[in-house]
Amino acid sequence: MAYKLSKWSLASLYPGYKSAELQSAFDMIEEQVTSFEGVREKLSPDMPPDQFVAVLHASEETARVANKLYSFAGLSFSADTQDQAAQSLQARVLQFLAEVENRTLFFSLWWKEVDEANAKRLMDACGNYRYYLEAMRLYKPHTLSEAEEKIVNIKNVTGSNALVNLYDSITNHYTFKMRVNGKVKEMTAAELFSYRYSTDPKVRAKSYQEQFRVFGNDGTILGQMYQTRLRDWHNENVNLRKFKNSIAPRNLGNDIPDEAVETLLSVARENASIFQRYFKMKAKYVGVKQLRRYDIYAPVAASKKTYDFDEAVKMVLEAFSGFDPKLAELAKRVFDEKRIDSEIRKGKRGGAFCWSVLPEMTPWVMVNYQGTGREVATLAHELGHAIHSMLAAHHNIFTFHSSLPLAETASTFAEMVLIDKLLSEEHDESVRRDILFKQMDDSYATVMRQSYFALFEKQAHEMVQKNASVDELSAAYMENLKEQFGDSIDLSDEFKWEWVGIPHIYHTPFYVYAYAFGQLLVLALYQQFKAQGESFKPKYLKLLSAGGSEAPEKILSEAGLDIHDPKFWQGGFDVLEKLVSELEKLPVAKAKGKVKGKKVATTSSPKGKKAKTVKAKSAKRKAATVPAKRKKK
Repeated sequence: MAYKLSKWSLASLYPGYKSAELQSAFDMIEEQVTSFEGVREKLSPDMPPDQFVAVLHASEETARVANKLYSFAGLSFSADTQDQAAQSLQARVLQFLAEVENRTLFFSLWWKEVDEANAKRLMDACGNYRYYLEAMRLYKPHTLSEAEEKIVNIKNVTGSNALVNLYDSITNHYTFKMRVNGKVKEMTAAELFSYRYSTDPKVRAKSYQEQFRVFGNDGTILGQMYQTRLRDWHNENVNLRKFKNSIAPRNLGNDIPDEAVETLLSVARENASIFQRYFKMKAKYVGVKQLRRYDIYAPVAASKKTYDFDEAVKMVLEAFSGFDPKLAELAKRVFDEKRIDSEIRKGKRGGAFCWSVLPEMTPWVMVNYQGTGREVATLAHELGHAIHSMLAAHHNIFTFHSSLPLAETASTFAEMVLIDKLLSEEHDESVRRDILFKQMDDSYATVMRQSYFALFEKQAHEMVQKNASVDELSAAYMENLKEQFGDSIDLSDEFKWEWVGIPHIYHTPFYVYAYAFGQLLVLALYQQFKAQGESFKPKYLKLLSAGGSEAPEKILSEAGLDIHDPKFWQGGFDVLEKLVSELEKLPVAKAKGKVKGKKVATTSSPKGKKAKTVKAKSAKRKAATVPAKRKKK
């Protein structure tokens, strides 16, 4: 079978915008909610367990239809953010589901008020619903009255949700112009971003400069949108719900203790010097005294190897099969069922994601594939997400999704499995050297960059409450970059606009630390894999199959990991520090950049095998780049 670039099919959700099936979904939800409203008078702390379970089943049935409806609208909008039919459906669905949530809100409010003894009695009879019910009760201190909750829900439709959709429509409408091979080319953001991995330092610089020119032209508008998003977040979560600070709501949503998150960010900050050392060392490999911010993803050799889509897919599937054939079988379903949108189009959402709809449904995956090693890694990453979801398919609609921090486990692990395959099969030494350096570049993009995004968010939320201007936020972001890079990077002024082009901080405040959490967790897990070999695999698959059926802390403690202990997070940085130290030992010829044969420790050598020997041919180095993570901009 040959795999080709394609659009996905949403037919298994609904045939189209005007289909009878789509309209019947609205009607079905209306009928189910009307029936569910009749339960209100029957709810009682001492109600029989079988009646309580019946209520949960009814709630789940409505949630299943609602998920399909919401996903069809969201996936359609992602496929073409400029399509007016998709825009209209998205708005209609969000309004409709907010009204549905208001009509069914009484159940969660009642459940949070049930006394502990009866709550335990009922949960003991609920099987796989238990954690869903436990997590709901965690919100009791932050829950408003029913009337207030309804107002918040309706407000969000035309408030923060509308603002985020508007941000997406504006930024995905942008086109960029850059001179390529002597001709000015108009391109999408995904195409523009690919040039920051060019072997030509001038091309890399132009890619960033064009992005910030376009975003900077609207910088004050996009900045005002961010200020409004943050004020709305603070008004609801701190002023009304009484969370102690702006990050606490995300931590509770992830069910990760505040202290564990602060420990993660503190340890990350303390280890910034590891990456500063790395960038100073890497400058020697690309033949400059100091890297510019444009150059941090520069490959250490002028390899221009690309992979057609068929080759990339087969490479990823073979890598998964080498770890466990079941993973490849699950990933293959994404292609067999036309659940992937891989081509580049105007209006299509940038970046990449995996969208899970129902437990038994194969997820939908979006990538913008252009053939580089970076896109192959992104493909493996998103398919890792899909595998994670499919392994948890035996849970209910409320518990098959893992929390955000654990959601990055399978995806990041999948990339490391792919790297193992690339290292074992690649004979081009320039490509092999790029792969080795890619591990540190990737770790920077996933761990340090995302941690500093979170640190900026914390500062920005505080600053907006003190009426900081957009220019002041830009200045704070530049200071954030200066602390992050120290004297290892030459930082140009236009990077002050980088923050307005980071979708996550608009879409999902404080999402970003989940990437750092996931990468450091995977480093720990991968060390276990190297030490334990085949015996590790069942434990790993069990961790993924848990989905969101238990608290993340409990899932990880069963794997022998303590997220409260700074030593756990430091362990991941120690792995990275060791890799930097080994890379620093490689001799670099100043003139031609010769690299003699040396053993290089790699974080992805399976089963404790000895590190690979890397021997480079003489080559004049040009600056270039490395695979970056999904949605990291």
